[in-house]
Amino acid sequence: MTSYRYADIDGQRVFYREAGHADAPVVVLLHGFPTSSHMFRELIPRLADRYRVIAPDHIGFGHSSAPSPDEFDYTFDALTDITLGLLDHLGVRRHALYIQDYGAPIGLKIASRHPERVTAIVTQSGNAYTEGFTPFWEPLFAYATNPGPDTEPAVRALLTLDATRRQYTHGVKDPSRISPDTWVHDQALLDRPGNAEVQLALFRDYRNNLDAYPAFQQYFRDTRVPLLAVWGRHDEIFGPDGALAYRRDLPDAEIHLLDAGHFALEDQLDTVTGYLRGFLGRVLG
Repeated sequence: MTSYRYADIDGQRVFYREAGHADAPVVVLLHGFPTSSHMFRELIPRLADRYRVIAPDHIGFGHSSAPSPDEFDYTFDALTDITLGLLDHLGVRRHALYIQDYGAPIGLKIASRHPERVTAIVTQSGNAYTEGFTPFWEPLFAYATNPGPDTEPAVRALLTLDATRRQYTHGVKDPSRISPDTWVHDQALLDRPGNAEVQLALFRDYRNNLDAYPAFQQYFRDTRVPLLAVWGRHDEIFGPDGALAYRRDLPDAEIHLLDAGHFALEDQLDTVTGYLRGFLGRVLG
């Protein structure tokens, strides 16, 4: 059974979902934009019989605190610090990581800073190579390079209901399989007063994650961390070349390109669960 909890970390209230036995190997699930730990709601019970599963909401997302940018430094380094603080608070010193979208820079910063903590990595459209970027990113990088009235409207459009819906439905063979609850839930949280400014601050900072890519890739080469990629072949945000690129530094990486888009768990839950349980069973025992 999943529990829904809060922890006070560095003055912020962090919401997290947790399931499984306290003594089991730990798997930490890190969500992306524009969602929250809600994206893992169906996956968590499928892992909890063998693993202790922890899925936090990043600051500014879900049920965690969402202070204004004047009150919190919305950078991916700051989100990493909060996540590490939560894991320390919970007494978690060793864990596997499941990273998706925004969860990738957060999780990989944890791994490259503390390689001794990470037992395995699962990436679902969680990018670490420039090959993964698609034309979707052009307005975001233009805004990050030169924020202002000429570049901001294009990125504000990514905060609308139409854009959120498209994140769930693009690349999906049968959109009727995708519950509208997903994008309605996410949009309700995006539309909270002041949240647009939170998301714009993270859009501006995202390009700084690329500076960390060499460190991430060196971490892969140094540790040969076990890695599974379960990636939507039709993802318009992080293309499949981003998955295949992991083999450059991790020749033994297990890579599966799925008949899905960005949110593969909504369309390919059974397939992802099968690959994930098999992989974790092999590498964690």
